[in-house]
Amino acid sequence: MLDIQFYCPRWGAEHLPWNDFLSNIQTAGFDGVEVYPLPYPKEKPEMLDLLAAKGLEFSLLHAEMVEGKDVKRYLYALERNLYQLANYQLGELRPQFITSQTGREYYGMEEMAKCFELCDRISKEIGIPIIQETHRNKWSYAAHIVAAYLKKFPSLQLALDISHWFCVSEGYLEDQQEALKLAVEHTVHLHARVGHMEGPQVTDPRAEENREALDHHLKCWDSWIDLLRSKGISKCTVTPEFGPYPYMSYHTNSNRPIASQWELNCWMKDFLRTRYQLT
Repeated sequence: MLDIQFYCPRWGAEHLPWNDFLSNIQTAGFDGVEVYPLPYPKEKPEMLDLLAAKGLEFSLLHAEMVEGKDVKRYLYALERNLYQLANYQLGELRPQFITSQTGREYYGMEEMAKCFELCDRISKEIGIPIIQETHRNKWSYAAHIVAAYLKKFPSLQLALDISHWFCVSEGYLEDQQEALKLAVEHTVHLHARVGHMEGPQVTDPRAEENREALDHHLKCWDSWIDLLRSKGISKCTVTPEFGPYPYMSYHTNSNRPIASQWELNCWMKDFLRTRYQLT
């Protein structure tokens, strides 16, 4: 039987004390947390202590850097940051994997090859998988681009977030099914946020007006789950990743979110748990 572990994003809940946040996700039935820790280095000891005490898993995110077009500076910063993330360990507690939003959309294959080689070298050295997230403004911003890379670098593993691709394509990739199938075959972690043709996040996936977008995501996610089961894989991880503003729309002329980020992520976890008969 496939065991799907659901991780709750720390993103959007940084204002909560770690103990409160982890108590909330544990009560809600999450198995772990997905966190981007580098902006908050002082929180590291408390975060690790509480994760260990509560028996929760975690994964780490590596996201935006400012080095931009200076590839040498970028590679230096990428190496520095990944080693910092490798130190987020406490006894036997360690990140299950590191998800990296690597490079930029204007890097060529030669430049990205250096990024991938660096990630692969560090991953083998530290014994923690480093996987590549599909994301706008990174090398992985579009399905057809990623397909070309996967053919060139077949060892790449993906954290698949197709909400970005639907937004970039202004469509649901009906005419790019081969590229989408290839991406699914390389996916080891899923970001379960629902986007649409004009943006990376719908207002509310429960709303009837967003049903078309949800259905297109589910078609892709179902194919991934089916593939894992056909291979006899026993465990996988999913992060319901609805985000705060500006991913989450505000009511006009206010700073009140149009929906609750927490409720959406809890709903998505429960919805997928039921859909894949994990109750």
